[in-house]
Amino acid sequence: MTDQPRDRQPFDTGAATRGLNPQRDSAHIVSVGGGKGGVGKSFLVANLAVCLARAGHRVVAVDSDLEGANLHTCLGAPVPRASLADFVAQREEDLTKLLVETPIPNLHLIAGTHANLGDAQPSHLRRVRLMRSLRQMNTDFVLLDLGAGVHSSVLDYFLVGDEGVVVLSPEPTSVENAYMFIRAAFYRRMRLAMVGHGVRKLVTAAMDQRNEKGLQTPLDLLREIETLDKADGARFVETMRAFRPRIVINNVRTAEDIKLGFAVTSVCKKYFGIEADYLGYVNQDDDVRLSIAAHKPLTEFRPKSDASIYLQRIARKLMLAREQSQSQKTNAAAPQNGFRS
Repeated sequence: MTDQPRDRQPFDTGAATRGLNPQRDSAHIVSVGGGKGGVGKSFLVANLAVCLARAGHRVVAVDSDLEGANLHTCLGAPVPRASLADFVAQREEDLTKLLVETPIPNLHLIAGTHANLGDAQPSHLRRVRLMRSLRQMNTDFVLLDLGAGVHSSVLDYFLVGDEGVVVLSPEPTSVENAYMFIRAAFYRRMRLAMVGHGVRKLVTAAMDQRNEKGLQTPLDLLREIETLDKADGARFVETMRAFRPRIVINNVRTAEDIKLGFAVTSVCKKYFGIEADYLGYVNQDDDVRLSIAAHKPLTEFRPKSDASIYLQRIARKLMLAREQSQSQKTNAAAPQNGFRS
């Protein structure tokens, strides 16, 4: 899908956090994508949100998939009167008025229902405003359930999160789409990070796998950039190091399926120079289908099932990541000299 003219303006990922008080704990945003529909993004978001809420954290789950919203069903919440679609259409400016209570204490939902399917995607400015508003919410975690594909809005939501989680299943089409999603997100982030006009055009060209310059890997691109601008070359390397997608394999059946996560991280390192993290896996479980039919998250429907235990492990890793992030922000905000006021 190509961008509409209004979305050609690059998304300023810094705008979502600019002006916020670093000494105030902002919401920790976890964006969950994957490129392909049907891999279990909504299932993962719903159950991780439950695990985090049950651990005592305040959680807001957001369904940003306005063209296929179903997170409310996964959480067992009724179809709300107002949703994120009202914010996108500028019928509502206050996100707190879109919060819906769920059956789980500490967990609220912003649904994605009632969207205008003829114009569902928000404009550049609305995306920036949305992410700033989410960061300023009085909550510990915001979990974003992203839509399928590599539309600019999906990639921007993924890139601006504190954690970008890529979900895939052990199927060739899912793996292929996951690589496509990671590649698209990587190059979009690179393009936004570059300053020089010529360098940005070079990154745009590299996004075409059949580009005339024969740029196939980020290392090829880096060599070209360094010939144009040494400063942008250094910026490229720094941005590449900061891009760390987290991998979750869903619907695992065999030991080979489990190993897929390590294979994906290895490919990311070899071909992209990206240090991806294998966050965990969730095994295939017949209770998943039963829980969806019952309109209850699996971790509530069968909390002691193997799949629920694996989901709880992933949630604990996210809690640790938030603690580390908050610690880094605190240290960065602390005075650097030894004098007291």
